[in-house]
Amino acid sequence: MSDRRQVRVRVPASTANLGPGFDALGMALALYNEIEVELAGTGLTLTVEGEGAERLQALGERNLVARSVAETLERLNVRAGGLRVRMLNRIPLSRGLGSSSAAALGGVAAAAALAGAVLGPEEMLDLALPFEGHPDNITPALLGGLTVSTLVEGKVRCVKLPVPEILQAIAVIPEFHLSTAKARKALPSTVPRADAVFNVGRVALFLAAMSAGRLDLLREAAQDRLHQPYRAALVPGMAEVLAEGERAGALACFLSGAGPTLLALTAGDEGEIGERMVACWKARANVTARALVLAIDRDGLKVL
Repeated sequence: MSDRRQVRVRVPASTANLGPGFDALGMALALYNEIEVELAGTGLTLTVEGEGAERLQALGERNLVARSVAETLERLNVRAGGLRVRMLNRIPLSRGLGSSSAAALGGVAAAAALAGAVLGPEEMLDLALPFEGHPDNITPALLGGLTVSTLVEGKVRCVKLPVPEILQAIAVIPEFHLSTAKARKALPSTVPRADAVFNVGRVALFLAAMSAGRLDLLREAAQDRLHQPYRAALVPGMAEVLAEGERAGALACFLSGAGPTLLALTAGDEGEIGERMVACWKARANVTARALVLAIDRDGLKVL
């Protein structure tokens, strides 16, 4: 165990799937949660500020950050005694922006730092995986940038890829929540071969376009047939708002993770894209939303 009794970590938001890359692609966004953990006292002292504060505070020991800290310390053979956990949340909950991944990964990273454990990225992701279930959000939250991740015999395997400097994102965040579990239940158990082939081609094109700086290809590369069509009923007005973003000049538009946030990629000049998507959502489905212009986070989680 290290001599540290207190640690603070900063974890970025993330968007998963990026259209066709279901459960595989992810990208980190410059919107951050901060978690401070101290080994002190007895039992758990939990303080939550910001997004979802009341709801998360009420969870007590079932709070995901608190659980991931306590259970990871136990796995690393550290007897914690008491824990003081303070959370400053900027990532909206249940909106498809990786709030649960940030919580799980932040707790694991804080525990590892307190334990003095030197872990590689995939070891860290393997520790976080039981709290999150899928690596597509926790991987970019840890590494930053654009990531590809999958499970091989239950272990995370991942690669971080470069992102063109000019790229940024606009997150159009509605006022309603959508749980990942509910969004997954909307998916069929099988899909037509033609749709699978369509998505394989679009994922390959997306990664090639990003690598070669061919941003003009992103709109077609971000098309999807595996999950977005089935989730559309859970996000009223989705197709219309995505189309409006493209008409307004976005490079690509897609459902962020399981939703309901919709995400547009732009080449550094957002213009009226966010405002037009917000207005369209209100006009077509009476959904109130807000638009956030976000840089792509390139560094991932940081122990401060």
